[in-house]
Amino acid sequence: MKMKERSMDRIRVFLADDHPIVLAGIRTLLNADPEIELAGEATNGGEALPLIRTLVPDVAVLDVSMPGLNGLELTQRVAAECPATRVLVLTVHEDAAYVQPLLKAGARGYLLKRSAADDLLRAVRAVAAGGVYLDPSVAGQALADPSASASGAGPGEDGEALSPRETETLRLIAQGFSNKEIARRIDVSVKSVETYKARAAEKLGLRTRAEIIRYGAAHGWLDALTLR
Repeated sequence: MKMKERSMDRIRVFLADDHPIVLAGIRTLLNADPEIELAGEATNGGEALPLIRTLVPDVAVLDVSMPGLNGLELTQRVAAECPATRVLVLTVHEDAAYVQPLLKAGARGYLLKRSAADDLLRAVRAVAAGGVYLDPSVAGQALADPSASASGAGPGEDGEALSPRETETLRLIAQGFSNKEIARRIDVSVKSVETYKARAAEKLGLRTRAEIIRYGAAHGWLDALTLR
């Protein structure tokens, strides 16, 4: 974790991402902008929250899939406990099913990691100024009902119910966790996670990760209120 002394004349930004290469790239970008100050950074949600409380940055740039508190949980906590800090989500997840729950949780911006450097700087400035910034790739769908795109996903023809392990695995996949992260969270092997995922997907007729995300959104798995 890293912290800096408070400065009043620049936009103070806090970063949280569990990928060192991503952190290094964003750090370099922000440090090169004279109007922005990097106030601090963390590599997981549990580490980020107390630092954000202490530093009170203008903007917190958060990844969605992090150990400890994930981005959805962290966004909700920051919005509730640190109202002076505005959250900008920076993620690889392009499916619009992620956007509504994060905005509901209190995020003021949603940007894809594949976006240009200028887009990140633009998003930081917009959010710091009190606006809302949505990546153009998802903005058109951001206000749509996620359940509409998931309406075709349901139990298989035999109506077989999911086991608790299958449900938990599918829920964590929808929330953006990798197989390795899921295995660690539910204390099973990665191979077991793959098995639970395959069984659940077959029962529900889901073929892709995007369909799992839409199914999760339609069933409240991405709703921040369910993650308390």
